[in-house]
Amino acid sequence: MKKKILIALLVVLVLAASASVVWAKGGFDEFGYNYDARIFVGPADGVDRNLDGTVWGDPLYGPDHLVMKWSKGWDDARFHGGTWGPGAYETNHWNGQVPGGSGEVWFYKIAWVGDCGAPGTPTPDGGYCIWGQFSVFFSHGTVANEHFWEVHATPSGFGIY
Repeated sequence: MKKKILIALLVVLVLAASASVVWAKGGFDEFGYNYDARIFVGPADGVDRNLDGTVWGDPLYGPDHLVMKWSKGWDDARFHGGTWGPGAYETNHWNGQVPGGSGEVWFYKIAWVGDCGAPGTPTPDGGYCIWGQFSVFFSHGTVANEHFWEVHATPSGFGIY
């Protein structure tokens, strides 16, 4: 009896996993993007949609593994002509501890905040401005096996954005 229950649970888990794959209708493209699931997974080389061994022309980070996830607000504004607003945020998980990688590992949280100035301008929560309207409000990583807390704004969760 226990064996039958275990098998039934495994079947349910497989069906549930299959359903989530079907939900992401388009699946992953050759670059690593799955726009239906709002995620990028793959070598950083693909993030610029140009598989040339570089990231925007820089070969240092091309082999690094990257996972990006973005909110519906980010998706609507970035890819569907919507208005940028408080619900627009994303995360980046960089892993350069791969063959040929940079050796660096970084985690970033970025959110739309409205006009915030030149790149690097401090934001009121303790983050810093990038791209003119976005704040990096959480960033830490390792370089040469040394850990750095670059930014830990208060609060550091997406609930405020």
